[in-house]
Amino acid sequence: MSRVSIIFCLILVHFLNNCLFSGNALHALRSRFKDPTNVLQSWDPTLVNPCTWFHVTCDSNNHVIRLDLGNSNISGTLGPELGQLQHLQYLELYMNDISGKIPKELGNLKSLVSMDMYQNKLEGEIPKSFANLKSLKFLRLNNNKLTGSIPRELTTLSDLKVFDVSNNGLCGTIPVDGPFRSFPMESFENNKLNGPELQGLVPYDFGC
Repeated sequence: MSRVSIIFCLILVHFLNNCLFSGNALHALRSRFKDPTNVLQSWDPTLVNPCTWFHVTCDSNNHVIRLDLGNSNISGTLGPELGQLQHLQYLELYMNDISGKIPKELGNLKSLVSMDMYQNKLEGEIPKSFANLKSLKFLRLNNNKLTGSIPRELTTLSDLKVFDVSNNGLCGTIPVDGPFRSFPMESFENNKLNGPELQGLVPYDFGC
């Protein structure tokens, strides 16, 4: 076998591994969803390359970089497999009927720029692992059923421009460090929050 043929085979194997890895993660996600309007009909596990599926966008290396399922009339839960899509930049799951907890594995999505999961029925706490999302600029979790305090670890997300957790059941105080200095109070309204944190006076989870 020539050197060119070997290189071609290695590239092909890399391509197939990327596709298979991403395809398995997305198919596992699909198995968790109810899809009465067949939005996910093209997510066929027998098709090796998920980049051909509707609502999935890939880059030139066949890495999944966008998942666009906003306002798609889907219900169900999220699973840890989403954290395997390590090149994902946009996770758009807003305005659906998704319930259950937010998997901590989403903190593995180091390339993520935008996470929009507002207007669902998500519950439980905001994962502290979100502090690993150093590229994150937009985090919208408003209009869910989230509880617990706002993780102080999120104050390290220096690129975060938009943060909205309004209309949940969050408690404690509102962070005042890092990007939280610039977020409007509307981003926190209709929770059980006790106002901005008074550092050194009360614990941040005061009232939880």
